[in-house]
Amino acid sequence: MQIFLTGANGWIGSAIVRELLDAGHSVTGLARSKEKAEVVRAMGATPIIGDITDLDVLRKGASDAEAVIHTAFGLEIAEIERLAKEDSDAINAFGEVFAGSTRPILVTDGYLHMTGKYFTEQERPEIATYFPRASAQTAFALADKGVYASVVRNPRSVHGQGETHGFVPMLAAVAREKGVSAYVDDGQHLWPAVHRLDCARVYRLAIERGARGEAYHAVGDEGVPFKDIAEAVGRQVGVPAKSLTLEEAQAHFGPIAPFIANSGPVSTTWTRETLRWAPEHPGIIEDIGRPDYAV
Repeated sequence: MQIFLTGANGWIGSAIVRELLDAGHSVTGLARSKEKAEVVRAMGATPIIGDITDLDVLRKGASDAEAVIHTAFGLEIAEIERLAKEDSDAINAFGEVFAGSTRPILVTDGYLHMTGKYFTEQERPEIATYFPRASAQTAFALADKGVYASVVRNPRSVHGQGETHGFVPMLAAVAREKGVSAYVDDGQHLWPAVHRLDCARVYRLAIERGARGEAYHAVGDEGVPFKDIAEAVGRQVGVPAKSLTLEEAQAHFGPIAPFIANSGPVSTTWTRETLRWAPEHPGIIEDIGRPDYAV
């Protein structure tokens, strides 16, 4: 299959490139500069230069492809409203190109639920006012119109050797700065996580199955007690783990404190059964504990 992939240079996207190529697919990867285009080329994919605001570039990439996997999303969370609109516009552009066909579109979303209940693939949450990313909602709206669009939901931590951003490096940076690796109260708040290579395999299996208006959960660890994560980070950084009250945690962690203090476990039963997928790489605690896991 000829697949157009956005975010081909990214933490998850680069793993998807390798997964797809190893399975015999051809990949055209969106790259934002000539330098990044050469990285895409070196991986064995064909680069196309542009970003997700270049809708004509996106339409051209999609029109030449048999499938689209969309992973690109900006990192400037302070500008989340702009990023969310760019993301929705990009997904809708793919929908315009693929309308009336059975060519699949697979988009990326995450989990921000903090209810403590296991979140299933069948749930369709509303857009949160504090985090207006609408990737899944945009894809499902296309699916309702007959476009073959589905969603991969990724957890809070997509970990692996070489991780430079995301929650684990953030936690390590805070631990170094504060001198302790902290958790809230008894630390039994549950975090979902996945190794990036296991995550990439979900994308490959899902796009091969064909998009059908469904949500897949790329999650290896459905819920790990945050205290265990804090202790693992502390061992790597060389500082002790420490319990904080909620008020202390808000000052300690800043804007990521709500995620530290709340539980967001995820169910993967349907994804595992449907894709015949199971994680093969280390879970988050084992991964952080590896001597070569630099945080």
